[in-house]
Amino acid sequence: MRNIQLRDALREAMTEEMERDPRVFLMGEEVAEYNGAYKVSEGMLAKFGPRRIIDTPISETGFAGLGVGAAMYGLRPIIEFMSWSFCLVAADQILNNAPKMLYMSGGQFKVPIVFRGNNGAGGQLGSTHSWCVESMFSCVPGLKMAIPSTPRDAKGLLKTSIRSDDPVFFLESERMLGWGARGDRDFETPYPDTFTPYLSGGKWAPPTIEEDADFTIPFGVADIKKAGTDCTIVALGRPVHFALAAAHELSKEGIDCEVIDPRTVRPLDIETIVRSVKKTNYLVIVDQSWPFASIASEIAMQVYERAMDHLDNKIIRVCNDDVPAPYARNLELEMLPHPRKIIEAVRAVTYNA
Repeated sequence: MRNIQLRDALREAMTEEMERDPRVFLMGEEVAEYNGAYKVSEGMLAKFGPRRIIDTPISETGFAGLGVGAAMYGLRPIIEFMSWSFCLVAADQILNNAPKMLYMSGGQFKVPIVFRGNNGAGGQLGSTHSWCVESMFSCVPGLKMAIPSTPRDAKGLLKTSIRSDDPVFFLESERMLGWGARGDRDFETPYPDTFTPYLSGGKWAPPTIEEDADFTIPFGVADIKKAGTDCTIVALGRPVHFALAAAHELSKEGIDCEVIDPRTVRPLDIETIVRSVKKTNYLVIVDQSWPFASIASEIAMQVYERAMDHLDNKIIRVCNDDVPAPYARNLELEMLPHPRKIIEAVRAVTYNA
């Protein structure tokens, strides 16, 4: 076991899979000569050469479509979007072609492709560069979707994604790429004195990762980041750490929260969530999507369908505020889910407000 940053975990996953399977290649803007816009692919050009680490023009429509064609031909491309906000110009390729091709071809053409890149607010990037695309894209049948919250999950889920025969949308967080062995000392929160990533008893604990080239994490298996008995908090991606921070603060008030990270949206491990709700009888869902037609809305509906009689209060969602992402730093931080909002939601749902 060793400590590792999230960007290094992503690089290790791609490197190990490219060593294992010569059909795997990486393509995107600045992934090669520049070592990646966020240094995720640093050193990979020198290791694998320009035929497998391929720089592209600034044309998501073009290289996303090229990737779909390569996957249909039998290769296993990894397509990096510098930001998922930029993928919208390639919506026809990634939503109308890749997820539907197996069905429309009667099983003749698989599309084993991974689309990956930064999702959500990256820190004062403005409205058009801060999209959280999970709620908008996860409704499309035929694709898988993973949202890692730790380096360990990022590596295990990405390796599973690359080996999948289905198109996978892999949503990373730019704000989390440096999280790992050094921690994230630039992070801002309404609880700056108490919050640090990977909370363990209220103290920062460096994440660890297995020394195993075959280490993978299966899709559709949620992870209970913190066990508890009084309220279930479900969160995905970066907000998992907001939920852990909130749970730590709430423990001082005698409220013992269980924090569940589904890790994948497609497929969704609703069974783990339902088992937790049947134990705690309360549910708060933290989602970095906008509230209308959000991932939180879908999870809430599925819980109501399966466990409504076990709920002792309504389900509360903690989402992005229903506004475009502001540029101003203080407004952006307030717009996002954060520990104070989660604490208030848990207090309200458990009748401790």
